[in-house]
Amino acid sequence: MTDWLSSTWEANWRPFQYFNLYRLILAGLFFLAIYLPHDWTGRFDLSPTPALVSLAVAYLLAIMGGLLLSMHWQKRFNFQLSLQVLVDATAISLFMYAAGGVSSGIGVLLLVSLAAASLVGRGRLVLFYAAVTTLAVLFSQIVGVLVRGFELATVFQSGLLSAGFFATAILARLLGQRVMVNEDLARRRGEALDNQIRISQRVVERMQDGILVVARDGRILRRNPVAATMLLLADESIVDVASVTDALDSGLRAWRDAAGADSVHFVGPGGLTLRARFEQTDSSDGEVLVFLDDVGRVKERAQQLKLASLGRLTASIAHEIRNPLSAISHAGELLREERRGEMQDRLLRILHDNVSRLDRIVGDVLELGRQNRAEPELLDIADFCSGFIERFLVTEGMPSDVVLFSCPPQAKLCFDRSHLNQVLWNLLGNALRHSTRGAAAVQVEVVQGAALGLVELHVLDDGEGVPESIREQIFEPFFTTHTLGTGLGLFIARELCGANGAVLELATDSIGGHFILIGRSDTCQ
Repeated sequence: MTDWLSSTWEANWRPFQYFNLYRLILAGLFFLAIYLPHDWTGRFDLSPTPALVSLAVAYLLAIMGGLLLSMHWQKRFNFQLSLQVLVDATAISLFMYAAGGVSSGIGVLLLVSLAAASLVGRGRLVLFYAAVTTLAVLFSQIVGVLVRGFELATVFQSGLLSAGFFATAILARLLGQRVMVNEDLARRRGEALDNQIRISQRVVERMQDGILVVARDGRILRRNPVAATMLLLADESIVDVASVTDALDSGLRAWRDAAGADSVHFVGPGGLTLRARFEQTDSSDGEVLVFLDDVGRVKERAQQLKLASLGRLTASIAHEIRNPLSAISHAGELLREERRGEMQDRLLRILHDNVSRLDRIVGDVLELGRQNRAEPELLDIADFCSGFIERFLVTEGMPSDVVLFSCPPQAKLCFDRSHLNQVLWNLLGNALRHSTRGAAAVQVEVVQGAALGLVELHVLDDGEGVPESIREQIFEPFFTTHTLGTGLGLFIARELCGANGAVLELATDSIGGHFILIGRSDTCQ
């Protein structure tokens, strides 16, 4: 046996136990041969003498002991196997001597024992087993020639049988080595396949896209956790695509019939807008891979990339823009001190308004880079909002009854103070701009959230509301319907809410504008 096979060899206890069961049956047959009538046993000539019966009993007990030992003390395999082979060689040689020598044919039984021992044994021990068996057979035959008068020619027959012992041991060992090589190869390939399956499962589970494996009849055989979340699949039971969503099922059927596109957009059970891409596999069962993308998340990712590029740009040119703006503003103020006529005053007002607008745009863009530095604290909403509304109305030059505020006592909100100030300034400024500016034209209302530990802050106006055609764009950066707007106010407000663990939504059941800020009210952890 090569060094590699020796290092990977393992004790084959189960085949060894089967070998002992065979030997146990063999010992029982020897008992039958002793006690059956002579006409039945033929030329074996095994009479029930005390010595022969004692040999059969001893052989049976030795086999039973070896079987129990191999079942309950699985140590020192080579020692146990060598001991059993010695027992077989001794016992069967004595039975062969009692039955008339090699001509009785009992010696052939040693070939079976030797072959089995060579298959499960290790290395050069198989040659030792063949040598021991050869010595036992030759010794019993020579004693038979000298004591019982066996024919001298039977010694040559014993030699031929002994040659068969060595040939059987060597061939069985070669066969055993080949089996071990194939078994080790299968084991290593099984381990590699198992590792690959584990890695593939982990990769699929950690993917951001949903993956479904759909059978030919439309049953969802497997899915990753992302797909289960997208389609609200609670357990691991096999379900049909049609029972989840009809749109996905019809798109898949059309694709299979080569009558539809390889992707389809649909709204999932949870209200998410999803895109499904179909891909045929090489499976013999005709299984199909369905890749699910959250369209909203893809848009958000593209938006984040856009903002990241914008942030890098604004970081490099912010000072270069503001310094000239400051110089232009200062020059305008100096020119304003010179009274040159109505036309000059009009031009200076235009200059001042546009400088202010540019400065506001630069300030909003720079705020995009500061939105993640939130330091939330548990704020008293009533106290904070009351003070903010008062400052807001004074700054805008509006009467105190334009904004109506209501809040339950002791209401709390976990939010960064400066961030909440900017969010409310953007929301109230937007509401005031689209309202009638009459009494209670803008309402700020704080209510308990739908779930425990949440609070909702509503900002409503009595304007015309947000048209249905632009509802999906209202939070996009640089989207505005106002000629003097930057298109960043609502976007920054939503991003600041996200940085504080809150959500900013546009209500759909209101006549006028209605924005809802949902945040934590119990803890800031």
